[in-house]
Amino acid sequence: MLIGYMRPYDGDQDCHIQLENLTKSNCDKIIKEEHSSAKKRTQLKNIVDHVQPGDKMIVHKLFALADSTRHLVELLEILETKGAYFQSLREGIDTSNKKGYPFNDIVKHLVEFQSDVISERTKKGLNKAKQKGVPTGRPRKPDENVKRAIHMYQSKKYSLTEIKKETGISKSTLYRYLES
Repeated sequence: MLIGYMRPYDGDQDCHIQLENLTKSNCDKIIKEEHSSAKKRTQLKNIVDHVQPGDKMIVHKLFALADSTRHLVELLEILETKGAYFQSLREGIDTSNKKGYPFNDIVKHLVEFQSDVISERTKKGLNKAKQKGVPTGRPRKPDENVKRAIHMYQSKKYSLTEIKKETGISKSTLYRYLES
């Protein structure tokens, strides 16, 4: 049996891209997780618990299946133990292909996968912060402190340690403002 699995993520919240690709792969069954959270992936657990020897689990891309490299490895080991296979369409991985999959490609895809995981988590965090009205990025130092630090530095009466203690402006920040 070909079992398609999909879950929402930032690039495909409604799962349309995944559904289109899984449908083209002639899946016998397509199962959708209702949320993108790493926790309580009930549909994934159900598939893994009930997969039969010879079944193949298909995803659009690795990120849809696992939340970390370790999680991916664990899932692949479980499927292998049960005699089932795995296929990721975007990466071109198919464990049922007995000719094997070149190690270089596996490493390359694992690096891309880890990058996708980090990127998705970052995007999710930034979106949540924006929705709450929280400014993103490194906070700027108050202008009064910068001016005071420059004045203290130019007076040559204070050490850099004293300036930092008094104003909270680090040596590198002070020098950056002095250069501009």
